[in-house]
Amino acid sequence: MEQRDIERLYDRLGYTFRNGALALLALTHTSYSNENPRAAPQHNERLEFLGDAVLDFVVSDLLMARYPALPEGDLSKMRAGLVSEAALADIAHELELGPYLRMGRGEEQSGGREKDSILSDALEALLAAVYLDSATDTGIVAIQQVVHRLFENRLEEAGRPRHLEDFKTELQELVQSRYKDTVHYVITHEVGPDHDKQFEAAVLFRDRELGRGLGRSKKQAEQNAARLALQAMKPGQAEVRR
Repeated sequence: MEQRDIERLYDRLGYTFRNGALALLALTHTSYSNENPRAAPQHNERLEFLGDAVLDFVVSDLLMARYPALPEGDLSKMRAGLVSEAALADIAHELELGPYLRMGRGEEQSGGREKDSILSDALEALLAAVYLDSATDTGIVAIQQVVHRLFENRLEEAGRPRHLEDFKTELQELVQSRYKDTVHYVITHEVGPDHDKQFEAAVLFRDRELGRGLGRSKKQAEQNAARLALQAMKPGQAEVRR
């Protein structure tokens, strides 16, 4: 991996490692270590273990500060959603983490670079590496800054009423009930620097566009596209042509 390539990842992450070996370890999947035991005798599972705990702590701290009036039960539900495998994989996709992973040939050929489980684990390992690389000098300040940057939009969304967030599920249920079919989403455009991108998503049904939305994350853009599609499909509006 060339230095300029890893620096692109550092830029997206918002953190530059002093100990590049830690970052490399975080990006090493077990399959690579198994196939290359001499070159890579260690893999990222121990870092993943630490990263899971670090992420829980930092996200809990951010939620406590942002929502001082919410009870423990609500905070726990919000944290669970924020650190779920799907949510972490979504962030990993935004970081374009997959191409940076060191992975065995068999795992790569089976689509490992796109698997949510592998991407979410790698993100946790990378966050643990940030913590270890910076803790001696800054304590938890650096990892707090990185997590806040990665999760900022999701922290805001987490505090909204659930029915206002889940337009994608509502749209799918509506289309399923009317047409016994599904919709799918495509990212049609993205603009801005790596640390401040805006995405445009379209929701499609049988190759017909139902709505198009913008967002600071791909997930948010898809939710806004689904919201506009739902508005167009309200009673009194023309139905989708079969």
